[in-house]
Amino acid sequence: MLFAHGLVVLLTFFLTFVGTTPAELPPGGNRFIIHQSVPKPFKKTGPTALLSAYRKYNSTAPEGLVKAAAINGGAVTTVPTQFDTEFLASIAIGGQVVNLELDSASADLYVFSYPVWKLSSGHTLYNPSLSSTSELRSGYRWSITYGNDSGARGNVYEDNVRVGSTTITAQTVEVAQQISSKFLPDIDNDGILGLGFDNINTVSPTKQATFLSNAKATLTAPLFTANLKKGRPGTYTFGYIDAGQHTDSITYVPVNCANGYWQFTSNGYAIGNGKFVPTAIDSIADTSTPFLLLPTPIVVAYYNRIRGAVYNYGYGGFTYPCHVPLPDFTLGIGSSYKAVVPGSYMYYAHVSSTTCFGALQQNDGIRFSVVGTVFLKSQFVVFDVGGLQLGFAPKVL
Repeated sequence: MLFAHGLVVLLTFFLTFVGTTPAELPPGGNRFIIHQSVPKPFKKTGPTALLSAYRKYNSTAPEGLVKAAAINGGAVTTVPTQFDTEFLASIAIGGQVVNLELDSASADLYVFSYPVWKLSSGHTLYNPSLSSTSELRSGYRWSITYGNDSGARGNVYEDNVRVGSTTITAQTVEVAQQISSKFLPDIDNDGILGLGFDNINTVSPTKQATFLSNAKATLTAPLFTANLKKGRPGTYTFGYIDAGQHTDSITYVPVNCANGYWQFTSNGYAIGNGKFVPTAIDSIADTSTPFLLLPTPIVVAYYNRIRGAVYNYGYGGFTYPCHVPLPDFTLGIGSSYKAVVPGSYMYYAHVSSTTCFGALQQNDGIRFSVVGTVFLKSQFVVFDVGGLQLGFAPKVL
């Protein structure tokens, strides 16, 4: 998904072979780690980014949010420490290196190509004609629509795709030959690498397997982990769990992949040092959405704890005075683990010199809650494809 034009963290591949095998994993197979590098100071406004989240899930956004995004659209310059709303990886397709967003809530691998070049000054484009291993899939097309006025579409190829130490031959590559102009200003982002499940792939007439589906048999273990960070570089690992990246045991919960997402159920929440409230929260883990989108009663309860916080119709979401400290937020995971998001993580962006847009917002119109990077940055997270489960553990923040 390309909606988070946010302050981009470019994940450049640095291949690291692990000298010792973690206790959780058997020996053999491929495993590698991706390190983040320095970002650019660029970020979407709160209303624009929140509207993009609604459009990603083809959900009807509140009318006030649509109007607010139209008025307060575009991007804002931010301080250099705020570089964790979009995570990109350098990936070789037919020997051509492009920067793709890692998206656990998508099953498409698509990349900008010709004739997008007419509009995409600054983007790196994949050109199938320059690859000796590319092959057009005759009769196959793909199309993604976000809401009513943005999307991408084009032809389908097969080509060799290398991620870290793993190369998949004849991997399906969706070539974006038509794309909405809204995607183009984010020049560091050349497409997406979907890490969701195959059943939401958009290729027709036959859905295609993701890179992760094709690669899992080659990995030491069929999983990847996300150790995203706030304001500093983090990592993804593929094929292994680095025991040094978490500080306590990993709590696993089952995943329901029927809808194509890493969907799980949280068992409740707490605000600050308040009492834990048991309730089932059906959620998906999304590495490309910068918000935590939860049911309205939970969101209202959180902002009721913040002096001066209001639902701001002018911005289509909850805002608060920037000088007021935010309380921690806790989600219940499994039978006993309480995953805490520090209050300092609950900020998304300034909307004025004194007013801030919160990273916790309502999921009205979306059929589930979305656990985005505001939460994922506070945890060590295991995406276990083989076991169909998600693992969460505390880590050094």
